[in-house]
Amino acid sequence: MPLDPVIRNGRVEADAWRFLDAAEAAGALPREAIAVPLAVWNARREELLGGHDPIGVWLSPEDDPAALKHDLNLLDLIAVHFPKFADGRGYSTGALLRERFGFVGELRAFGDIGRDHLLQLARCGFDAFTLGPGRDPHAALAAFGEFTVRYQGSVDDRAPLFRKRPALHG
Repeated sequence: MPLDPVIRNGRVEADAWRFLDAAEAAGALPREAIAVPLAVWNARREELLGGHDPIGVWLSPEDDPAALKHDLNLLDLIAVHFPKFADGRGYSTGALLRERFGFVGELRAFGDIGRDHLLQLARCGFDAFTLGPGRDPHAALAAFGEFTVRYQGSVDDRAPLFRKRPALHG
């Protein structure tokens, strides 16, 4: 499941990562930057650690991110799959990985996501994005600058707006 291009650090870049599905990861693993499904990581963890650098894992909406909490320091990338435009479970997965489990590597959203998702995904801790087919990543970059004021706190800025306002003196 190749993902190219990727939005990372405010620009569109070629993607060096190769995403494998379970069938592709059943045989010999390629010697390149790969991301494997959580089930493959669990089954072949030692082999992956011994022969791949960098290494990543991708999570489906049904996967529990807590399954990776003891391995986060071993992973360069965690990607969260959004299989449908309206499936929002990955937002919580991203926030959990960043806030509760302290993951500091690349956190990527991929699948059926578009420009309208990007700002909120970033607010939940995602820092890389691969848009769905037919969506222009260059045009989507504008999504990050559309809103300059945010009312609620989140992973990217914990303080809600009312905490940022100067005190009113009467």
